[in-house]
Amino acid sequence: MAASLDARPPVADRIWQRFSRAQRLTRFAVYLVIVAAIVASIRTVEVIPEFLIDAPEQVVDLVTRMWPPDWSHYPETVHTALMETIHIASLGTLLSLALALPVGVLAAHNLVPSTPINLLAKLILVSSRSVNSLVWALLFVGIFGPGALAGTLAIAFRSIGFVGKLFGEALEESQTGPIEALTAAGAPWASRMSFGYWPQVRPAFWSIALFRWDINVRESAVLGIVGAGGIGMALDSALNLFQWDRVAVILLSVFAIVIIAEVVVTQVRKHVI
Repeated sequence: MAASLDARPPVADRIWQRFSRAQRLTRFAVYLVIVAAIVASIRTVEVIPEFLIDAPEQVVDLVTRMWPPDWSHYPETVHTALMETIHIASLGTLLSLALALPVGVLAAHNLVPSTPINLLAKLILVSSRSVNSLVWALLFVGIFGPGALAGTLAIAFRSIGFVGKLFGEALEESQTGPIEALTAAGAPWASRMSFGYWPQVRPAFWSIALFRWDINVRESAVLGIVGAGGIGMALDSALNLFQWDRVAVILLSVFAIVIIAEVVVTQVRKHVI
């Protein structure tokens, strides 16, 4: 018996591999596509070597022209335009909340169990997110003319997709226990929303609203370049007139207001959420 056991051929050592052959081929194909896309992009983008080599000198020359900033321009034109930018961001955010929350509710399948309505609501949200804020601004400038109204509407329509999508997902992730208890007690739809869903999604709502306002402050700073009001119009005018010391004041003001907005959002989140 022992001799028969010793006569068996030895078992080959197994080699552990992290990925199977199909997985390795798939990963190689993905890497190959990425490399091909990068190569195609580099060949498509026409980079002029002379300009690329000369770029450091141009940057130094530009910074030299912008320094020192002429702060006498701030009370004349920059402050008013900067306040208009904050107003555009704030009003646009409020308008987007009013428009996006109903769409977010319609997109939540647990609240509105109708697939066609859910798909229509999600189509509205995707359409809003797929168009850049500058494109929205160009559209509304063409309709209402240049000014803060076009910028406010551009910010609002751009934000609908962001706010509605996150709010709808927060509704769908709500716990079903409180809702089932209210339903068993005979509570109407409004009561289920007020006492069942809202307490669960309230932290998410405030986070979404504050985060979107912070983003809108930054986006509204450039809408004026296409005539949609705010600090961007002052920046575009200064660039066209080659007033580099004024450009420096505008850029530093935008940087300061973005930092202030970040601090404000952080402090509000601590006290509200």
